[in-house]
Amino acid sequence: MEERAIVVPNHLPPLSPSAPSSDPRSGFDSASRTFHSLRPYVPLPPPDRPLSFAAYAFSLLPSPLPSHPAIVNAATGDTISFVDFITQVRSLAAALRSEVGLAKGHVVFILAPPSLDIPALYLAILSIGAVISAANPASTPAELARLVSLSDPHIAFAASQDAAKLPSHVATVLLDSPRFRSFLDADAGDLVEEEVEQSDVAVIQYSSGTTGMVKAAALSHLNFIAMVAGFHSLRKPAGGEEVTLLGAPLFHSMGFFFLMKGLALGETTVVMGGRGGVKEMIQAAERYRATAMTASPPVVVAMARSLESVGLTALEYVTCGGAALPEAAAMRFMRRFPHIQIRQGYGSTEAGGISRMICKEECHRMRSVGRLSQHVEAMLVDNATGETLSIGKTGELWLRGYVGNKQANANTFDARGWLKTGDLCYFDEDGFLYVVDRLKELIKYKAYQVPPAELEHLLQYLPGVADAAVASYPDEEAGQIPMALIVRQPNSKLTEVEVMNFIAKQVAPYKKIRKVVFTNKIPKTPSGKISRAELRNHPVLKSSRL
Repeated sequence: MEERAIVVPNHLPPLSPSAPSSDPRSGFDSASRTFHSLRPYVPLPPPDRPLSFAAYAFSLLPSPLPSHPAIVNAATGDTISFVDFITQVRSLAAALRSEVGLAKGHVVFILAPPSLDIPALYLAILSIGAVISAANPASTPAELARLVSLSDPHIAFAASQDAAKLPSHVATVLLDSPRFRSFLDADAGDLVEEEVEQSDVAVIQYSSGTTGMVKAAALSHLNFIAMVAGFHSLRKPAGGEEVTLLGAPLFHSMGFFFLMKGLALGETTVVMGGRGGVKEMIQAAERYRATAMTASPPVVVAMARSLESVGLTALEYVTCGGAALPEAAAMRFMRRFPHIQIRQGYGSTEAGGISRMICKEECHRMRSVGRLSQHVEAMLVDNATGETLSIGKTGELWLRGYVGNKQANANTFDARGWLKTGDLCYFDEDGFLYVVDRLKELIKYKAYQVPPAELEHLLQYLPGVADAAVASYPDEEAGQIPMALIVRQPNSKLTEVEVMNFIAKQVAPYKKIRKVVFTNKIPKTPSGKISRAELRNHPVLKSSRL
């Protein structure tokens, strides 16, 4: 059986307030050469206290519970109250134990579009110490087989239209079946609270990481407790109701976290059920008077260009993340919607949320991704010399406390446990983080990660291809698109359309090749690997940067 390449959770300990020697303006500690968060210190529950994220989230809710909806499905108009939601979570937890045999540590694979059932299933799984592993329903059977081999699920929950794509050996419960519906009404009267450690794995998410092929990254209950605690400390005063429209899907790390955050903070969370586009998102934000919204950069670009005659008067800010937002696009958005803040942030599947903006003043730094979040320390390292860098100097961003799978340790982590992000960044004198470029070669298509190595592997099976490489090509709407550089075999008449169609049949839509260039040679290192540095100097790629 294939080794499970899982980055184990970061048991991020509660950090003390900024080091005594750190600069109060920038957060830089010249003694340790590290950057500290400038956010108000937020204490966390004692790390040795058993506490699941579900229990922590419910402990933050006021009594009596909020009267407004907990979740709204924008596609159907269906809603669920906090009272009914918590009842469903308890019923599901009881049924998962008694009917499915789910136990602490078991992995649950979830493959379904957004619905009101998914959030309750997530919290029920977490409450009994089992592990969530959600995947994109657009994934192909081959892609899902890879994810299943990494996470080794005990059971899967899937929508009927997606279940057939899962490997046949995985026991599956259909979310639209009478059996699952009965779980929602199960008797939870004798439900015994499971003792879950904060350090236990809560969620397995999928990332291509710095080594190219997809890996499974595990986050602990403590990761989510720490992230939500930071938001809870900065929440609106009592009476200020927040309605957040989730532009990110629930299986995505951003969508998953903001769903969890909204439930814990007693907000109304609007999910975009179905396959609604930007037009439908704008209409939903207007209809439900959303005060906040999550969006990838392509959505922000499309909103600025939209012809929808809506003012979005209730919308206060858009949290934008997943990829870089071009400054020109941000300025167009602000001209169209001058009352709406664009709060950019930075994070990763392996690390969770790292930095963000929290107010109008911070949003003026349009090229920045905000300041470090609570419970995060960072370091900048010169990739060539290993020297640790200070304010205004560009180096690879390292983050404290993450350890991972043995195969990737040499390239991704140092001996002291610092996660090497692969991103070239710098901090300014006010502690704002800027992402300059990427050391790793992942292509960010609409906030989705596309590993070039996977597409290059598939291209080798296309008749007429002698050699191939895949690189990112800039695109204003998508951020980056996968571009294939192809060396044809002698006498081959291979066309661009044939290349794109070949890949499109084998991968999820976001991984499609969207530009093809035929070339005479793929640059290689002496060991035979593709020379990415030389590849970036190909005339087509070089001209795209002019």
